[in-house]
Amino acid sequence: MRYLLDVNALLALGVIQHEFHTRSANWARSLAASGDPELLTCSITELGFVRILAQAARYGLDLSQAQSLLLRVKGEGLARYTFVPDDQDVSQLPSWVKNAGQVTDGHLVRLAAAHDAVLATLDTRIPGAFLIPVSTQT
Repeated sequence: MRYLLDVNALLALGVIQHEFHTRSANWARSLAASGDPELLTCSITELGFVRILAQAARYGLDLSQAQSLLLRVKGEGLARYTFVPDDQDVSQLPSWVKNAGQVTDGHLVRLAAAHDAVLATLDTRIPGAFLIPVSTQT
């Protein structure tokens, strides 16, 4: 299985101080134990990772440090990371997208599907996405 990480899932994997780091890291370890997992990123998720880390004072990172952390996560992670191009336009949004807060989630669900993957998230409100489990069981 291939998983496109949403921004929060990518943050949780990459930032030890993130409230869901342990949950996400356990999931990634369980994937690694069961084979050769492939985690996908895209422009939205990578830019979101850098933007949030560079803006959130609690992490204490500047823009350059956030970029370096992302590159390190992708290079040293438990899984193989693949960057996928984003060729989905607004006409590809799922029918369940009804408000502005769902646009990015809907876009990422469709982008994942276009790359034979599923969106991996910590958000229970995204139809068709894979919810990263609380336990290490996947």
